[in-house]
Amino acid sequence: MKLGVICDGINRDLGHAVNVMDEYDLEYAELQFVGNTEVGDHSKQEIAEIDKLLRDRGKPVSCLSRHIFAGMTAANRSGDVLHTKHMDALKRVIDMAHIVGSPLVRIMTQRKEQILWGLNGAEKWNVAHGVWDTMGPMIAPAVELAKSEGVTLVVETGNGTLVNSNYTARKLIDELDAKDNLKVLWDPGNNCWCHELAYPDGYNEVRGGYLGHVHIKDLKVDTPRGLLEICRLGEGQMADVFQPMADALRADSYDGVISFESVYHPGNGNFEEGFRLSVDRFKTLFS
Repeated sequence: MKLGVICDGINRDLGHAVNVMDEYDLEYAELQFVGNTEVGDHSKQEIAEIDKLLRDRGKPVSCLSRHIFAGMTAANRSGDVLHTKHMDALKRVIDMAHIVGSPLVRIMTQRKEQILWGLNGAEKWNVAHGVWDTMGPMIAPAVELAKSEGVTLVVETGNGTLVNSNYTARKLIDELDAKDNLKVLWDPGNNCWCHELAYPDGYNEVRGGYLGHVHIKDLKVDTPRGLLEICRLGEGQMADVFQPMADALRADSYDGVISFESVYHPGNGNFEEGFRLSVDRFKTLFS
């Protein structure tokens, strides 16, 4: 399978990150921050330098991952000041995607509300009424822009966003009738927060053409205590599902990229060390 890494999880110095990628034969570069700048905010000269570096080193870009729409709430509406700011950023990221050859651009969704639908009384007393219905109109202009620009958006399953499971990601795509231009960026670690089991439950939701990109990390969640602990790969609650996930992706001939999300450090703040402690396990599972 196609393996890569979110480069700033190693180091925001892209040249150094590429050197480390070469040590472990990782091919695909996912870009989020390069230097201290988020994708979409680099100058034309900086983008040209990023493009040259990656092409010279044989590292295709898998995805440009800006936090588009992150931080928005149900109070926002399409066309308001904050939505317009995010749409302008999306246009800049798409322009960069054309230059660096990225087939995918990440978007996110507004802040999470806990209960979206209810039955047998919950629909009256517990549901955050109307919140889900505010999201589609905010995402639809982004889908239309991607369609006109010839790129594919991937919506990440975020642990603090309204789309925080493969179920909700697929529901959004279906409601927008956007399967050709909007795919799921599946982060099964994030989905642990809402207790969606990665395999088989989560994976079955994205079968049939919904899956566009994958992030892999390991962690332990304690939802009642509001506690999240990132773990060395294979030592968290994802350990038992990684292998069946990998087997299913192979069996279904998944042809997208699987990006290692290096957000673990061994207690010393050194994320590159955390990467090195986990990357061999990542490759063993998903190669």
